This record gives sequence, C-alpha cells and structure tokens, in this order.
Amino acid sequence: MTKAHMFFESLKNKRIAVIGAGVSHFDLIKLMLSKGLDVTVCDKATREKFDSKVYDELSSDGAKFVLGDDYLDALLDADVIFRTPGMYYNHPVIAKAREKGIVVTSEMECFFDLCPCKTYALTGSDGKTTTTTLVSEFFKAEGKTVHLGGNIGRALLPIIEEIKPDDIAVVELSSFQLLSMRESPDVAGITNITPNHLNVHGTMDEYIFAKCNLLYHQNAFSRAVLSYDNETTRELSSIVRGKLSYFSRRTKLQNGAFLDDDGMLCYNDYGKVTKIVDMKDIRIPGIHNVENFLTAIAMTWGEVSPETVRKVAKEFAGVEHRIEFVRELDGVKYYNNSIASSPTRVLACLASFDQKQIVIQGGSDKGISFEPMADEICRKVKVLILMGETAQKIQDAVTASCLFADSGLKIIRVNNMQEAVNAARENSQPGDIVSLSPACASFDMYRMFEERGNHFKKLVNELN
Repeated sequence: MTKAHMFFESLKNKRIAVIGAGVSHFDLIKLMLSKGLDVTVCDKATREKFDSKVYDELSSDGAKFVLGDDYLDALLDADVIFRTPGMYYNHPVIAKAREKGIVVTSEMECFFDLCPCKTYALTGSDGKTTTTTLVSEFFKAEGKTVHLGGNIGRALLPIIEEIKPDDIAVVELSSFQLLSMRESPDVAGITNITPNHLNVHGTMDEYIFAKCNLLYHQNAFSRAVLSYDNETTRELSSIVRGKLSYFSRRTKLQNGAFLDDDGMLCYNDYGKVTKIVDMKDIRIPGIHNVENFLTAIAMTWGEVSPETVRKVAKEFAGVEHRIEFVRELDGVKYYNNSIASSPTRVLACLASFDQKQIVIQGGSDKGISFEPMADEICRKVKVLILMGETAQKIQDAVTASCLFADSGLKIIRVNNMQEAVNAARENSQPGDIVSLSPACASFDMYRMFEERGNHFKKLVNELN
C-alpha cells in the first residue's frame, strides 16, 4: 500500500472543506469524490456567479456546496480544510479553525508529504516561473518524465498515484503557498527577494519568513541555490542545512553558476570551471533571462549536461506573458509583459531593449513603492500610459524623480486597456517598442494577470 493510498484512506469518514474549485482544486475535488470522500466546496461566489459547468459536474459527482458571503462559516464544521493559495493562512477564520483542532492544509503541502520522486522547487519575487520552466525543460531534454506544477502548470496532488520514483517533480511556489509549508524540496532555489505582496503579508518580515520555508525543512542531503547578487537572499545561507551553491552575473563564484567577462555562462565546482553556453545563444531576450539560466544551471548541476543546456538555450522561446512578442504592425513591435506586477519586473523589461519604450502601466495596489522604477522610467520610457487604481500613485512617483523634468517623458491617462492600446498606437512610430508592463497586480480590472495579458494580446492583434 503506497503512502498516497494510505493518505486517502485516512480521509474516509472525514468532513472535507475545499476552498474554491479553480485550477488548483478542481481535479483534486474530482479525485476525492471518486474515492467516496465527503467534500464540500466553499466559495465566495454566489450560485449565479459560480461557473455553472464546474458546479454541475462536481455536484453530479457528489460534491456539496456552500456559496456566497457566508462561505467561510462552513469551514468551522469541517474536519479537514484544503485552502487555496489565495486564502491567507493567517486569516481569522483559518486561525480559528486551527484553534478548534481542524486540520488546515493545501494541495501543495500534501503533495510534498506524499511525493515519491525527487523534488525541485523554486521561489522568489521575480523570475521564478521562467526558471522553474527552464529546470523542467532541462530534465525533459535529458529524457526524464517531468511533472511541472505548483504556482504554474497543473495541480500535482491529483496525479500523485501516477508519479513514479524515477520521475522528476519541478514546482514553483509563491509566498502564499510557502507560508504554511512544513516540507521542503530536495533541491530548493530562491531567485531573489524584493518587496512584494505586502498588502497581504503586512510586513516584509513575514514575506521573507514565507520564502524561508523553502529551506527550513531540508535535510543534510538536500541542496539549495541562492542568488549571490541579491543581499536578502544571500544572507539566507546561514539556514541552509545541505549543500549550498549560488548564481551570480556580477561575481565569479567559487561554488555556483556565474557569468564570465567573455559572456559565457559558467559553473565553478570548487575550482573546476566549466564553460557552458554563450549568453548570445540564449533565445529569450534580457539580462534577467541570463540570470534565470544561471539559476537553472545551478539547480540541475551534475544531473543535466552542458550540451542539454545549450540545446534548450537555443530553442526555448520563453513563457507566456513574460516579455512575450505579440506582433509587429507598421514597424512597431508589441510585447506582453503582464507578469510584471512589481517595479523590479518592469526594470527587467526596460533593460531588455536598447531604446526607449512606450509602456502601459497600472492596476491594483499591492502596497509597494513605485519609487524604485521612477528614475529608470524617466531614462527608458518615451510615453507612459497609465490606467487603473494605481495610476496616480505611479504618476506621482515618476514626476517626483529628479530626472523627470529633463526626460521628455509624455504621460497619458486612460480608463481601460482598450484606450491604452489605442493610445499606444496613436503615439508610436516605426521602430518603436510598446510593452504592457503594469508594475501592479491585475485585480482592479481582471481576475488574474493571465487574463490581463490575453486581453492586451487580443486588442493588439485586432489593430489594423
């Protein structure tokens, strides 16, 4: 009997509450219902607004529902709660449930407890999705069966019984997922830590603590990869139990992946330096993607050949919504960078091109400062198009820059994405680059950044 089988057996005769039935939970709910478990779906959406196809399919399989404003009340009648990453672990109702002895867990927590194969997991404020994808692409190119999930890909707990010991699990983890994690991966990577999601976490200390959970529960046979260039991340070395290596594009390391003066990405294994790939051969643009490759190389060193890295570097076209080329129209190139929900991600996009851009920004407020990107916007942006909840806050930060007066920067305010795309078209000329790099979350207008990016792409592709 496998560990997974015993886990599901242990849930029989338990009242299970699952918060939400979205991407991370739909397949899990289906699996639990197929095993005859008692599952109640709790969601703040009313019956009228809840996805009717999802409701009909799950209810026909035996799921019960508590929908609407009082959906959290049902949690306190459960024996086990599966929270979605969007439900804050320290929410008062979740805290009360724990006080009552109710088990509060998540799809990812259970997956790490039960996974039979080697696990690789990444977190960070920026770059984690592309780097996680690169790690998975490296292993796929080596002929491994790879299961990609977590904050990207698919939910992995629903396929736990299909995963074999020789497979590889590659997982991206957000701070919301990590806040309650008590199991760490075999190989952990942290790309960087900069202020983010402070509207939820409240303090930078809690945000950093969440990231640290990727490392806290590793054992002496594990490995950790940290950014050497990001001070906050580098200082986490003291809590690493297993083998530690770094990645850096600024420093020639003694143990880790680094960018050499000649543009070669290298790995130094305590004195034995291997040159792996020229940065010019990396298909996806931007120095931040050089960093992503360095991280992925360090994560997989000794298990993936340099030849494989070179092959992936030349062929990998990038991840959707990350400086994604949309189209060229009348000599103007349009890029979808909807993932750029923080100033540091915007800076990466600005640094990826050797010219001034037309940039669309604005969205919902995450409680972080826009001052860190203000000077660079004055240097690298010719037209700044602002919309959404944070438009004024971004404008105030940019106009307060000492570089603004002489920058020649034109600021345009619009009400929505349609107006933003039209304004970009009207203010562009052949040779220009237009990018959607919002610097904010999407929740004032869209359910998620993917929806925002897809709307931008649709509008751009409709231009004529």
